[in-house]
Amino acid sequence: MRSKISVIGAGFVGSTLVQRLAERDYADVVMFDIVPNMPQGKALDILEAGPVLGHDSQVIGTNDYQDTANSDIVVVTSGFPRKPGMTRDDLVKKNQEIITQVTEQVAKHSPNSIIIMVTNPMDAMAQLSLHVSGFPRERVIGQGGVLDTARFRTFIAQEVGASVRDVQAYVLGGHGDTMVPLSRMCTVAGIPISQLIPADRIEQIVQRTRDGGAEIVKLLGNGSAYFAPSASVLQMVDSIILDKKMVMPCAVYLQGEYGIHNLFVGVPVKLGAKGLEQIVEIELSESERSQLRKSADAVQELVTVMGI
Repeated sequence: MRSKISVIGAGFVGSTLVQRLAERDYADVVMFDIVPNMPQGKALDILEAGPVLGHDSQVIGTNDYQDTANSDIVVVTSGFPRKPGMTRDDLVKKNQEIITQVTEQVAKHSPNSIIIMVTNPMDAMAQLSLHVSGFPRERVIGQGGVLDTARFRTFIAQEVGASVRDVQAYVLGGHGDTMVPLSRMCTVAGIPISQLIPADRIEQIVQRTRDGGAEIVKLLGNGSAYFAPSASVLQMVDSIILDKKMVMPCAVYLQGEYGIHNLFVGVPVKLGAKGLEQIVEIELSESERSQLRKSADAVQELVTVMGI
């Protein structure tokens, strides 16, 4: 029996993710949106690509949460997108009401599902979803670090002229301006980047990583990134659906790990069939730990604003 994955929000991130999931051919996919007929049209278009690409996944577009019932994974992408000049922090109040309503419906129709939160500000929205759903922390995971790390790896690969596959890196902390790219632990084919790239240039790459989302928003002029974000969610879903137990940086609810209590912050985790299966604690320098704490404080401010 195929797995069932629902994607809430049929915008650019959501619909691109549905396309990627359908092409994986390991699950049937439901695409939900409140806009009449739009998810139905996009779903039909993706479904009709099946004979060409060779996938048999069923793809359904809907405006009814009932069609998402009994999903194994629910990916939440709905909400207001970030616009030029707007930080992720500006989005918190705008998206709080939307994510509350979405989570209530997810918990009602798919009480055993794993929720992957994408909507920004992601860390705060993941915390809100955990609070509203009442799910255990293993089943509410935020996508942020996978994307931020992908950007970091891209920039490093370009700098040294190497394959992105040879670049290993981690970006921790909140999915925003205070994220913590761990340049000290970044390697290219096992070689520390400190031996390949001058220190001042590394710092420039770190800053570009922090500004990665804003850079794309500015270039597009209207809208935000969706190709890399959807690919990042896909990697998380792969690890869960296929029980790969991959280790990747995701936002999870920390209960003392890294000295952080009762807050969603991005750290390395192992994802498997049960969702969050292990939080991997790596030894940080005093400076890195201080940066992570600062990033956590920024997330806490948003959580406080929401009143949860």
